[in-house]
Amino acid sequence: MPVVAFVPVRGGSKSIPLKNIKMIAGHPLVYWVLKSLNDSLCTDRVVVATDSKEIKRTVIGLGLRKVEVYDRSPENAIDTASSESVILEYLQSHLCDDDTFMLIQATTPFTTADHIDQAVSLFDSGAFDSILSCVLFKRFIWRKDCIPINYDYKHRPRRQEFEGLYMENGAFYISKVSSIKESGNRLSGRIGIYEMPDYSATEIDETNDWIIVEKLLKKYRPETSSKKIRLVLTDVDGVLTDSGMYYTSDGTESKKFNTRDGVAFRLMQEAGIVTGIITSEQTSIVENRAKKLKVNYVFQGLAGASKLDAAKEICSREGLSLNETAYVGDDVNCKELLESVGLAFCPSNAHSEILELGTIRVLTTKGGEGVLREVYDLLCSQGSI
Repeated sequence: MPVVAFVPVRGGSKSIPLKNIKMIAGHPLVYWVLKSLNDSLCTDRVVVATDSKEIKRTVIGLGLRKVEVYDRSPENAIDTASSESVILEYLQSHLCDDDTFMLIQATTPFTTADHIDQAVSLFDSGAFDSILSCVLFKRFIWRKDCIPINYDYKHRPRRQEFEGLYMENGAFYISKVSSIKESGNRLSGRIGIYEMPDYSATEIDETNDWIIVEKLLKKYRPETSSKKIRLVLTDVDGVLTDSGMYYTSDGTESKKFNTRDGVAFRLMQEAGIVTGIITSEQTSIVENRAKKLKVNYVFQGLAGASKLDAAKEICSREGLSLNETAYVGDDVNCKELLESVGLAFCPSNAHSEILELGTIRVLTTKGGEGVLREVYDLLCSQGSI
């Protein structure tokens, strides 16, 4: 039976606004769990349930093949709504009773594909009706009335001899759909524990927690190291412009550029980034704009060559690789190059074939609205420049 992962991601967060898509270790927080689920061998589908257009756009922009978005109802997205309420809302019409259902928390970035596959294997063994993730907690706990809960203070055990207790880390819960419908709960019947490393229990509620988790991610999830970008290339029409063609009464053609992109070119150059424009069109407008912005390379017309060929030529001249290159494109003639570079970006209104690329990062801005400035800010925030 299919294994479906369900990730509730609300837009509201009191302590850290839009926490689930805030950048951490080079990626939005929700990316870490979704990437693990996408890489998991046993997971068939990944459903992100959200009430936020910003979160929806970010999730789609990650380009992860197994991931889809479910628009949860407003009443199940308020502060007092439980995870069970949105789970049951989804289960009523989307899954079969025999399907395996995993509730996965977006705020547990230490969950890896191996953790998920091992936990599902434990569930598939048939020994348990539900599985939850925990960490082994070896701390001495007292009640408010000064009564110890889990040890005898008169015979204090050594840590290595102390059995400790299991504590939920909130990473994931696994059950059959039928069990959840019957019990109304994520857990029921014979419950089994999947043990995870102690650092996976670190909460992300306050700013200081964020700093700690980011450091732990860099230590325990080596894929956090961001690609270093030394060359940024961009298309013109639909990226630096709104794709409009403007004509005066005497037939003179013009294009509308955004001054924010001009600032982005300057900031990149000040950061030591090589910049370039690659466009299929041949106009003096682009040549003049590039000259004003002091763009390092301008390839127009291409005379039968592809945009990828032009990018390779620039890389050869600079002694760089395509993996050190970021490119921003919006239409099908950009596809080959977008699929070849280290980081690929497109405006939010790019052609559908580009929006669906598995490696594309979909921006929030449309063409001509400061696309390159958003790219620069993203590269800075994830440590790529």
